Amino acid sequence: MAVHAVSRLAATSSQGEIAPATMSAWVLNNPDELALVTKAAPRPGIAEVLIRIDAVAVCATDLEVISQGPPALINGGPPFNQAFTPGHEYMGTVVGLGPNVDEYQVGDRVTVEIHAGCGRCKRCREGMYTACHNYGANYPGNDKGHRANGFTTNGGFAQYAVNHINTLVRVPDSMSDEEAALVVTAGTSMYGFTELGGLLAGESVVVIGPGPIGLLGVATAKALGSNPVILTGTRKDRLAIGAKLGADFAIDSTAEDPIKAVMRLTGKGADYVLDCAGTEDSVNQAIRMANRGGKICLAAFPHGPVRIDLAYAVQNNIYLYGIRGEGRSATHRALALMATGRFDAKLIHTHTFGLKDLPEALRYARDRVDGAIKVIVKPQL
Repeated sequence: MAVHAVSRLAATSSQGEIAPATMSAWVLNNPDELALVTKAAPRPGIAEVLIRIDAVAVCATDLEVISQGPPALINGGPPFNQAFTPGHEYMGTVVGLGPNVDEYQVGDRVTVEIHAGCGRCKRCREGMYTACHNYGANYPGNDKGHRANGFTTNGGFAQYAVNHINTLVRVPDSMSDEEAALVVTAGTSMYGFTELGGLLAGESVVVIGPGPIGLLGVATAKALGSNPVILTGTRKDRLAIGAKLGADFAIDSTAEDPIKAVMRLTGKGADYVLDCAGTEDSVNQAIRMANRGGKICLAAFPHGPVRIDLAYAVQNNIYLYGIRGEGRSATHRALALMATGRFDAKLIHTHTFGLKDLPEALRYARDRVDGAIKVIVKPQL
């Protein structure tokens, strides 16, 4: 199926800018069944812009949505067979403005946050829009204003998407499309550290799991002044990348007990632990690695209930925090670190595909083909 180039745009938006009439997009049919279709391009509404998607990163949560459904919620139910387009870690160029939008201009390069809360519930009014009480309540007859692109509204495995202006962050010209697509990943790590207190300078940090969030968690912690930063995991090639991103110590959990290693390196345990593995073992490792009064961020989605050593956590006054996404404008702060060269997020970008090759891109990400870490899709190719 042909991909429609920008030069073939025909219709105009409410502000007079050129906007596409149709676009190519992947839609989710049955579980694990995606179809590339041509459908009407979206139109921006109040406080929204139309974005030409220039790069979108594949996230492990995308794979879960495509296969299992949750945490996607479309029209109050599972996302299957509803012409829903997944994908949420994207950046692009503003090509259309909604009514009275003057915060951005056509031609601005932007990266996005996933969540635009309803703005009316208690959590949104507290700034916790990733925990919006009206998550998924954004369909005819029950539209409370919540949006989460790639989860409750159409996402980035397409040529165009509509975003609320509150989800946008300007991208400097010095930053490539591919690097800008990684801002959401870095923002998730940043959000975790924000919720743990944010004052990392001089504090010890352990990151469990050298996946994309874990690796950029190492980079973010080091950029924020943590010392030491310890990365634990089982894949030597990724541990080596973690060292390049700022890990003072990279512990191979297959060769050394990671809990004993952390105690050896810190004396009394880590001040902060970022768990990016999301398994029963990793959660319990985090509890045993933490110093008394330490804080643990659970940044990964377990696939089911886990049993934890709650008695040890309580007896040692250890705090556990769960996060979702990249809230409290964490992408702004992550991009600032990346734009000023505090770390090189490009080290985790391993493969690039065009839009028509999305199934292969997903396979590379899922099966870690050829050492894939972060796979980027370019919808305009």
